[in-house]
Order: sequence, then structure tokens, then C-alpha cells
Amino acid sequence: MDRMICTFFGIGHLRPAPGTWGSAAAVLLAVLAHEAGLALLVPLGFVLATVLGFWAVPRVLATSADPDPSEIVIDEVAGQWLALSFTVIPLWRHGVSILDAWPGFVVPFLLFRLFDIWKPWVIGRADRRGDATGLMLDDLLAGLFAGLVSVILAGLYHGLLQPML
Repeated sequence: MDRMICTFFGIGHLRPAPGTWGSAAAVLLAVLAHEAGLALLVPLGFVLATVLGFWAVPRVLATSADPDPSEIVIDEVAGQWLALSFTVIPLWRHGVSILDAWPGFVVPFLLFRLFDIWKPWVIGRADRRGDATGLMLDDLLAGLFAGLVSVILAGLYHGLLQPML
């Protein structure tokens, strides 16, 4: 069960770039949940994936020689759902389809992957811990940064650019 959680039910075994596959699966599930009227499952999923990740990842790492196996993607799923929560909650509150606001799920995906790969500032510091906490924490921080930057970009677009168009 620990490995199923860590690989997000096998998604982490997809190649190449299992982290991107995990993030893409998280986006797809978030879009489907939002369109089904269950948008609040995204932040709930973030909490659940985070709790399960902090529980399962140390157990899997205890049996692994690699401190950050590429097939562990529950951290990407949790971070991606955190980033998407910044989008789905306002859209849900205003009754807007996530498909009508399509950059609203593409931008957090791209920003999350950027921050997860680039690992600036505290994201890199968390990653360099080299333990289960760091493995989870760097993606949660990348999700937080991606969500915040998405909100800033949406504010700039809707507040400054759109009125000029």
C-alpha cells in the first residue's frame, strides 16, 4: 500500500519524467472534480495527499538505497493540488467553469513544474535535506510558490491587461 500511495497508483512508473506525469494526473483529476461540481475535493485532496505522503514516503525510503526515487510522485501530486487550490477555490466560489478559465489550470501546472525543477531559494534548501521530509517539503513549497505566482499573474491580467484590450 505504501508504494501505491508513493507512486500515485502506478503513475510514478511512467517514463520519461514521472514527476511531470504525476503533476499532469493531478491536474486532470482536479479539472474533472471541478467540472463535476466537486471543486473542494482539490484542496481536500491536497491535504490527504500530504498526510499520506508524509506517512508513506519514509516507509518506502527505508527500503530504498536511493534517497529520492523518481517513481515517488505523491509529493508532486500534493504540491500540484496545492497550486491548483489557488485557482479552483475562487472559480468555484464564482461559479466559473475551470474550462472557461483554461489558463487557470495550465499556468499553475507550468509554474509548479518550473519551481519543482529549478528549486529556487527555500525549495532547494528543502530538497537538499535528503530525507523524506525534504522530499515532500520541496514540492509543497513549489506548489505554494506556483499558487501565489498564479494569483499575481491573474491579478495583473484581469486588473491591468484585460481592461486595456
